[in-house]
Amino acid sequence: MHKRSLFEQVGLLGRAAIDVIEALGRSALFLLHATFGRSGAGGGFQLLVKQIHSVGVLSLPIIVVSGLFIGMVLALQGYNILVSYGSEQAVGQLVALTLLRELGPVVTGLLFAGRAGSALTAEIGNMKSTEQLSSLEMIGVDPLKYIIAPRLWAGFLSMPLLAAIFNVVGIWGAAMVAVDWLGVYEGSFWASMQSSVGLYDDVVNGAIKSIAFAFVVTWIAVFQGYDCEPTSEGIGRATTRTVVYASLAVLGLDFILTALMFGDN
Repeated sequence: MHKRSLFEQVGLLGRAAIDVIEALGRSALFLLHATFGRSGAGGGFQLLVKQIHSVGVLSLPIIVVSGLFIGMVLALQGYNILVSYGSEQAVGQLVALTLLRELGPVVTGLLFAGRAGSALTAEIGNMKSTEQLSSLEMIGVDPLKYIIAPRLWAGFLSMPLLAAIFNVVGIWGAAMVAVDWLGVYEGSFWASMQSSVGLYDDVVNGAIKSIAFAFVVTWIAVFQGYDCEPTSEGIGRATTRTVVYASLAVLGLDFILTALMFGDN
């Protein structure tokens, strides 16, 4: 009994590994078809603009509010720590480097996955359950180019811009707390920030992170919606998987990119 149960566990583990590899293969083929398949316009410029409004512009409120409060909290906590060492003038440097290198891209990726990613999955899953995707195929329209591609490119273009807005609003909120509330000298706040932030090491590397996160999060969201079971329960499970998988992908990819970018520093 013990040997049979052990063999069964090994078999279940192997089956799970095969399922994961199969899902990765299907998602890769799905991405290639949606990106490089026929009718490269992807449904037209108007569809792309509409999806940028849906996943980007409508995500602005949560990005702006979150960036503002995270910047304020960073300034408050940084001031309380640095004032013990007489270095409270460096709070601007602390906030800028933290936002540009880590919190800006990562938090934006997590918020984007929770708000826009789940919405994309639910929308595409609903189209599948109501047979809209099948109807497009019947009239000779490729749903991957007409439905998936505009959403994929909209997410890829929108999230880096949202991350940049998050950083700007966060720095502004930190300046409001540090300079206006806590009395940090304004010149020192901005001077320490300008002297410590590098264009390539901080701004460009942070932008690269946000682009990578945008690609992965949007890819997961549209694939989960397209691949889900066409039932209400299946759409709910796919939406949950989108948020979980995308969040884990952002955090894991952040570690890899940070190790590559800053590991030798």
